[in-house]
Amino acid sequence: MIAIALAAGVLAQSLARHIRVPGIVLLLLAGVALGPDGLGWIAPHALGEGLYTALDIAVAVILFEGGLNLQFSRLRREQLAIRRLLIFGPLVTLAGACLAVTWLLDWPPAIALLFGSLVIVTGPTVVTPLIHALRLRPRVATVLEAEGVLIDPVGALIAVLVLSLVLAPDLDSARAAGVDLVARLGLGLVAGVVTGFLLAKALQTRRLVPQGLENIFSLATVLLLFQGSEQMSPHSGILAVTAAGAVVGNRPTRVSRDLREFKDQLTVLLIGLLFVLLAADVRYEQVAALGLGGLGVVAALVLVVRPVAVWISTFRADLSVRERLFIAWVAPRGIVAAAIASLTAGALDVEGVPGGSELRALVFLTIGCTVLLAGLTAGPVASWLGVRLPDREKVAILGAHGLGIALAEQLRAGGTPVVFIDSNPQNCRRVEEAGFPVVYGDALEERTLQRAQFTGTRVAVGLTANKTVNAVFASRAADLFSVPEGLVAVEGMESGFAKELFATGKADVAFDGPHDMERWDVRHRRGSIVVEQRRFSADAAKAARAARAATEEKGEKDGEGNGPAIEERFVILTLTRGARTAPMAMSVSPADGDLAAIAIHEVEGADARERLLALGWLPVDVPAGEVVGEAAVGPEAKPADAGAGARLP
Repeated sequence: MIAIALAAGVLAQSLARHIRVPGIVLLLLAGVALGPDGLGWIAPHALGEGLYTALDIAVAVILFEGGLNLQFSRLRREQLAIRRLLIFGPLVTLAGACLAVTWLLDWPPAIALLFGSLVIVTGPTVVTPLIHALRLRPRVATVLEAEGVLIDPVGALIAVLVLSLVLAPDLDSARAAGVDLVARLGLGLVAGVVTGFLLAKALQTRRLVPQGLENIFSLATVLLLFQGSEQMSPHSGILAVTAAGAVVGNRPTRVSRDLREFKDQLTVLLIGLLFVLLAADVRYEQVAALGLGGLGVVAALVLVVRPVAVWISTFRADLSVRERLFIAWVAPRGIVAAAIASLTAGALDVEGVPGGSELRALVFLTIGCTVLLAGLTAGPVASWLGVRLPDREKVAILGAHGLGIALAEQLRAGGTPVVFIDSNPQNCRRVEEAGFPVVYGDALEERTLQRAQFTGTRVAVGLTANKTVNAVFASRAADLFSVPEGLVAVEGMESGFAKELFATGKADVAFDGPHDMERWDVRHRRGSIVVEQRRFSADAAKAARAARAATEEKGEKDGEGNGPAIEERFVILTLTRGARTAPMAMSVSPADGDLAAIAIHEVEGADARERLLALGWLPVDVPAGEVVGEAAVGPEAKPADAGAGARLP
């Protein structure tokens, strides 16, 4: 059963990414299809207590991963709205959901109160991917992500408190439950912070945790923390692992990136497993029995309760009306609500209190409806309210000199915005005078990239003489700001971090291949570089190859035709295909009719132009379909064939 659920969870989430729908939607459908109402391959009740053990372990890992992604610097900027959402939001949601269930479904107050406590939480496992996909403005993204992660332990503890009151509804029990709640909060917070600092310290110390074992060491620590907190005070483990994740995520460690990737993949695996199991445990007739009243409760939560909670919580916060409206619209429930609902329903069944199955069915109906609504409407609503960032179109260049300036000139001519980053004041002043925006500072620091507004960057290009710095720049742009493309200038393809990036597909070689940046910087300072526009002809390239082959058969080696593929006579800077001009990359194969801007070393201009003709790059005044023939490879090619050239300033 576990094997089937794991496989179904991974397949459902893979398909969801392909068709671009929230993964939870297909997970719910997979659980229903494989459960008792479908194929009958999964019967979660047969797992007994093992189901709840799996829930505990999975929720611990999921919440730790959520804490890892919380950045204190971002939280401080929006602390007023976040703090109020964690204080007033749960109270308004609890009261509003309780009233909606009482009026629309006529449930007893105790079960209605339980439902209100279960839908307090939002779903970070649903909200976070949605935020990244929509590319929301930083303030909105920070508030939604922080609420999703931090409300989970708060809501879970409130649900446990309410369950205790429902099972023992007297004054002494209520007083004891209140004291117990404070104790659990204190224990979970202290245990999580202390363990987080110790774990971060262990990961910072190279000799303590052997290389390669850091991820599993962290996983074992998280599970031990969760179960240890649970043994000392039940239900305190949720807050403990969230606090530990936040501490580790904000402490510099040597494996922070690898740890995030490992926990992210593990979270995806566990979310798939849990949703399939929990969805299979809900019977269709239980959901259908809720009728229109159940849908009415969900509508009340979305259209009334959530907007009121957000409006009260964000009053006088530094958020615009449009931002507050969007936050009010997006509140999908996720895995923690499903897990706590299953645990609560099980506790009610054990105590003989009726209403457990109906309660769980309504929670799952709420999860399904809110996730589907958020997944299908969040994008259009965000665009309508204007809370999305502009489309990524900017090119960020590290290195305000030499080929960086040449590349920027061509990109600007093609309508592509450019920003420079450099730590040399003279370089910054030079490109600023040329009309380019420039950010002075260390390009490997996150705050420098923030100042360069990397949230709108499509390509990060490292063009310094240090290939390792270039590679780290491209890597940090991708890790911190999800920049989709990274280009790295290198002299050769030897081993190193840059080669690792190329091998994994996380970056590409800048321009048409490896080049010596220092040599081209010197040429630029001497004014010996011209930039020419050339059009690629597949027919001309084919004819040139045929002529070269014929020459070689006669034993007449043509030095240029058989020269190295990578050379320093010219550099292909940009490629224009259709209406888009982009930096050239080594993995890009030119198509017939593509237009390229090519920097040529003027001293070697004749040889460079002859070689370009041999590769199929024709002057722009030659029709794209025309074959140049032997002139492309023969020694008679003249510099005049090159067309007009533009000397760089």
